[in-house]
Amino acid sequence: MRRLFRLSVISGIALAILLVVIAGTGVFVVRHSFPSYDGSAELPGLDADVEVVRDANGIPQIYADKAGDLFAAQGYVHAQDRFFEMDFRRHVTAGRLSELVGPEALDTDKFVRTLGWRRVAERELKLLQPTTRAYLEDYAQGVNAYLKQNQGSGVSLEYAVLSLKGEKYTPAPWTAADSLAWLKAMAWDLAGNMDDEIARTRMATILSLPQINKLYPPYPFERNAPIVEAGNVSNGKFVNAKPPVNTSRRGALDPALRKSLDDQNLTKSLDRIDKITKSLPDLLGKGDGIGSNSWVVSGDHTTTGKPLLANDPHLGATMPGVWSQVGLHCRTIKAECPFEVSGFGFAGVPGVVIGHNNNIAWGLTNLDPDVTDLFLEKVRTNGTQYNGKVVPFEEVRTETFKVAGRDEPEKITVRVTKHGPLISDISTDARETGQLSTEFGKGKAQRFGTETYGVALRWTALTPGRSADAIFGFNKAKNWTEFRAAAKLFEAPAQNLVYADREGHIGYQAPGKIPVRGKGDGGSVPGDWPSLGWDPNYDWKSYLPFEELPTEFDPADGIIVTANQAVVPQDYPRRLGGNWDYGYRSQQILDRIKSGGKLDPNAMAAIQLDNKNANAELLVPDLLDISIPDDFVRQGQDVLRGWDFQQPADSAAAAYFNIVWRNVLALTFHDQLPESIWPDGGSRWFEVMRDLADEPNNAWWDDLGTPQRESRDDVLREAMVNARSDITKAMARDPENWEWGRLHKLTLTNQTLGRSGIGAVDRLFNRGPYELGGGNSVVNAVSWNAAKGYTVTSVPSMRMVVDLDNFDNSRWINLTGVSGHAYHPNYTDQTDLWVKGETLPWAFTRGAVEARREHTFTLTPGPR
Repeated sequence: MRRLFRLSVISGIALAILLVVIAGTGVFVVRHSFPSYDGSAELPGLDADVEVVRDANGIPQIYADKAGDLFAAQGYVHAQDRFFEMDFRRHVTAGRLSELVGPEALDTDKFVRTLGWRRVAERELKLLQPTTRAYLEDYAQGVNAYLKQNQGSGVSLEYAVLSLKGEKYTPAPWTAADSLAWLKAMAWDLAGNMDDEIARTRMATILSLPQINKLYPPYPFERNAPIVEAGNVSNGKFVNAKPPVNTSRRGALDPALRKSLDDQNLTKSLDRIDKITKSLPDLLGKGDGIGSNSWVVSGDHTTTGKPLLANDPHLGATMPGVWSQVGLHCRTIKAECPFEVSGFGFAGVPGVVIGHNNNIAWGLTNLDPDVTDLFLEKVRTNGTQYNGKVVPFEEVRTETFKVAGRDEPEKITVRVTKHGPLISDISTDARETGQLSTEFGKGKAQRFGTETYGVALRWTALTPGRSADAIFGFNKAKNWTEFRAAAKLFEAPAQNLVYADREGHIGYQAPGKIPVRGKGDGGSVPGDWPSLGWDPNYDWKSYLPFEELPTEFDPADGIIVTANQAVVPQDYPRRLGGNWDYGYRSQQILDRIKSGGKLDPNAMAAIQLDNKNANAELLVPDLLDISIPDDFVRQGQDVLRGWDFQQPADSAAAAYFNIVWRNVLALTFHDQLPESIWPDGGSRWFEVMRDLADEPNNAWWDDLGTPQRESRDDVLREAMVNARSDITKAMARDPENWEWGRLHKLTLTNQTLGRSGIGAVDRLFNRGPYELGGGNSVVNAVSWNAAKGYTVTSVPSMRMVVDLDNFDNSRWINLTGVSGHAYHPNYTDQTDLWVKGETLPWAFTRGAVEARREHTFTLTPGPR
């Protein structure tokens, strides 16, 4: 019935849109929400006029006399360009998405509401500096001024389409907490290793611990350098010195944990949690290949003698893209207006998240610390077992969900333990699958009720913090000392921060609230497995002091590269996490910097486009050694001869190799692993295969579905045979007509109506497909999931290069454009350039902005 209702609604929408177009009013409906880039409007609360200058790409440069006016204008401009996106995001972060799109979003809403992102944001607001709270309120005032002047289809085409469903909807006023809640969403996007905890648990039911460890190899420090190559803690501070050798090794699982993991009903509950978290919209939830590149070089490596800084965060591809470009300029820099900053931020959040001001530049990549832990809880009627006693729940509350298309709301009960909310309570089914097969003795059962296993989530971002203070601190920092002071407040998401300034200095800082765990899982690395909530030894004891976190300033070699690789040497005495990328991207960047001579912005941008596949460099020699008697199959093998391992969109070798790679993973692992944890083909699997390639008779190569024992060469041969058949069906018989981009495509998809499945609706909002090069764990990280197909899953969501010698020589590009309005000239005007690997000039000084001026819009004070 749900599917029938959804189909009838969507079909009705599609028909209505077609009728509107046929009636000759389609152009008006589409263009009705386009904002004015020229002219003027009142913004109540301004103290003076604010000027918004836009170039041909619609990128706004905002000029004001006071900081409050500056951020109010930014709110107004964001609402002009992308209010529906902002509204959609706040529905997601408040657990209210089903109000917009119906029951298919209900599980997502239950998960988010159980975690309480919006509730945490509201508590966080009270901790912020008064100036930060004022900026957030000023921003909200600007958003709401635009909403008062524009309603319904005048705000965005999506509202016009949704209105055809017959339900009246008026967006609520924007609030400061709406902005903070989005920071929680980004913290979730970049948080911890919960997926791996669940995957290990699933594996533990069918594999031995040595087999599981084989699939999580250690970081290859001998081949791929960490960010900081020497790091220790002395007298409570991080020092760039070699640490003592750590001789600890992974041990056996705690017997109590081992027993818990054997419970099949608990496994079902974890499967349910995994499914729900993966149903989060693409802009949330960890996508395949999530990561980033950022690096900085000193003047010793540049043509100007001043630093260069590059950054390209890898996130899920959305329509519109996650970033919004802006310049924020105080006409006169003074205490009440200290901002002269430009870069990338989020529609819905004031300030600049990544970019530069008139003194410094900074970039971000995911530090990927382990800041989430699943706690197995023995749940009783009124609490959980802890240290031999029953501890009452810290909170029990009812959450009510209004669902589009339903008359009656839905309710759930949220129970919060000392380790966090019970995410296994998300649905009745999930709670029932947590039932243990046995009960306590009769007396205990009467006193405590039936024992069940629940799963609680502890996550640092569920504790209110001051990351919003950090953003404004970065925006106005003048030097390394002020930058680090802001970084100290940047608690979640924990990021690698790279830094450069006009004085010629470069630096690195790891910030974030990172837990210090107890004994962990019986001697193995704490945090790798679910923890026992009833055992105090598993509790988080404290957080790492900021002073002990890795940092580096003006390293001797003048190079700092961060690409989600290991942060510190393996003997560093504190645990940051172990879920790092295996360093293939970072090492390729480092090698290119060291071998490329003096760098300028174009050379830095060229490194961002590097397509070398280090996995192919490893496997192709083995593939070429395989005897292939069949001429037809050997044609595919021959395409790999002489290949430089680069993966542009028109590469035949890249197309064939990646099909082979997918077949190798399937033939090796699909028979022994559950489908939910089949290999995605990323850097961890590069490293797994590197080890297995040296063990041709390892049991992983054997196909359990056949009577004979397969070896490495058997698998590689069959993979090439299958790949030859696959590529012929997908493209052509003749290798001359093979191209990687014909398989590896990106469709930019609107997060709501772009997923209707009705062509007329989808075409309104979606764009593509685009044929792309790149791939998993290459510098040009246009990723795909080998368990699902070759479709692009995440991308460099923007690219930037900052020239500290002359900011106006900097370059930037966005995945889509500044506008969220379908068919607006700036909807995807940057996408074609992005696909080609090109960038735009990044005007910063007033003279450079004037030279690119195409539009001028003035915001004037209105009645308060």
